[in-house]
Amino acid sequence: MFRRDVKELKDVLMRTLRAQGLETPLLQRRLVLAWPEVAGEMVAAYTDGAYIYNQTLYVRLTNPALRADLSMRRQELVELLNKKVGNQVIADIRFK
Repeated sequence: MFRRDVKELKDVLMRTLRAQGLETPLLQRRLVLAWPEVAGEMVAAYTDGAYIYNQTLYVRLTNPALRADLSMRRQELVELLNKKVGNQVIADIRFK
């Protein structure tokens, strides 16, 4: 009797990406793209750019008052972003 080893496509793709060293950049890109959705439309309107370096998300804001407000919500935003991506991608957020 022939028995198939059926695997989900998601698992096969993630294993292939991991083997090629592309899983982390993909997750980082997904997290940066999730920033406007997680932070909200108003915050996204004042966001001038975002990037990840050494497990820290750097977000450039154009409003100093908003920067102070978001700094107080830093840990909450880290948890929401990591949850949105489905993996522990960042450990901190810095606002510039």
